[in-house]
Amino acid sequence: MNRWFVTLLFAMPLCGQRSPQELLKEATELQQSGKFEQAIEDYREILKAYPDLAPVRSNLGAALAGSGRYTEAIEEYNRALSKEANPRVRLNLALAYYKTLQLQKAADTLVMVHGEEPANQQVVTLLADCYLRLGRNSDVITLLSPVAQPDLGIRYMLGTALIRDGRVEQGQVVIDPILKNGDSAEARLLMGTTKLMVNDLNGAVSDLRKAVELNPNLPDVYSYYGSALLSTGDPASARQAFEKELALDPNSFEANLRMGVLLRQDEDSANALKYFDHALLVRPGDIGVRYQIAATELGVGQVENARKELEAILKEAPNFTEAHVTLATAYYREKRKADGDRERATVTRLNAEKQAIEPGAK
Repeated sequence: MNRWFVTLLFAMPLCGQRSPQELLKEATELQQSGKFEQAIEDYREILKAYPDLAPVRSNLGAALAGSGRYTEAIEEYNRALSKEANPRVRLNLALAYYKTLQLQKAADTLVMVHGEEPANQQVVTLLADCYLRLGRNSDVITLLSPVAQPDLGIRYMLGTALIRDGRVEQGQVVIDPILKNGDSAEARLLMGTTKLMVNDLNGAVSDLRKAVELNPNLPDVYSYYGSALLSTGDPASARQAFEKELALDPNSFEANLRMGVLLRQDEDSANALKYFDHALLVRPGDIGVRYQIAATELGVGQVENARKELEAILKEAPNFTEAHVTLATAYYREKRKADGDRERATVTRLNAEKQAIEPGAK
């Protein structure tokens, strides 16, 4: 703890029957021994008299986080940072955001910490993981490509991002050391993901099945295995895979989204929306999820809600062909024939443009 802070405490009057330094010493010892609730009481006792002490606020935040009370921890970390900029407190804040699935806020906070401590490997790794979970593959690539002598973990994330970004050949070069390190679940997951990207569906299923056998607890392994099974026309097995992923990680974006789609196809709209809502919690504002929600709402007769959301989506992604198709349906149901016809014309134009750039098009 900062020397000035200790000096200040010794100069303070008593806090009840005990001095602030006595309370602080006790609180620190309680926190270190895992007795978070008692530590929290002591920190708050100090802050009643001296609310502007940033280090105590930070310690209180850490104790709250240790007891799983992340929302309160976030409040205390922010109050501490408003009094004193501190990269370690900011990192703790980012971790609290991460634990509460506020991945965008976690990423934004980690960007600030990375600027303050560019050599901090924990920050780089956590930021890359946030970007991967948010689907920001290009940001992962930008962040990790300059890393000198990357370990296998960094290679794994960078290779994953490159492959998911469609840069399969570059991704294969990056992950080659992982593949040479022996047959592992991580290597099989990357190979399966690569084959899935290049539409080698049977090969993808084979590799991903092996990844599951080698390490069924590997993050995302069941999500990609389920996606491969779904692509080969086996929705029943795919659903089982997504359910296993969600049992391991209830916050898996891919598994929540895919389960919602399968339930929507089964016309189980209420449960589909639960999965879509959770996917949107993981990736706020994701256009694909918002589209699925709008399409589901349209299917159950919530036409106005669906139409408004589809209009908002198309302002952000005007070439989203499927959204134009669904919006046309919404307009027709609202008896807005001219608007529906306009959307159909847009679909025809977008399809023609797509056909023109496909290989072999005349």
